[in-house]
Amino acid sequence: MNTIDLTPIYRNSVGFDRMASLLNTALSADSASSGYPPYNIEVLDDNRYAITLAVAGFEEKDLDINIEKGVLTVRGSKAKEEGKEYLHKGIANRTFERKFNLADYIEVTGADMNLGLLTINLLKEIPEAMKPKKISINANGKTLDH
Repeated sequence: MNTIDLTPIYRNSVGFDRMASLLNTALSADSASSGYPPYNIEVLDDNRYAITLAVAGFEEKDLDINIEKGVLTVRGSKAKEEGKEYLHKGIANRTFERKFNLADYIEVTGADMNLGLLTINLLKEIPEAMKPKKISINANGKTLDH
């Protein structure tokens, strides 16, 4: 496995620990990790997003959604089916865990389940203090707007 030295990032920046940590995680991700369940990430408008996971065969009670330290985690786990005998079993209902790193100010606003699709709604809410604002310049006691 190739590794990249992120030391220059740490030397020349302050407060970017989370970004460097995300890079390390992305670069060291297990390449053999399962693609189950498949998912989409959709941009609904400038500040709204949706993550949709294909979770056919799972019920709401089988799913767990958590957020901790900027990481959204979706887990699915089904109880073993007792008394069923299959000639062929191609529908995957195996236990899974999917993690999504959320940017700053992204909040989960809800989750919906419809036709085997779990949709998690996200909203980017930038605090007023972080939004751009116009600064006026005072010249000789008069306020000039630019």
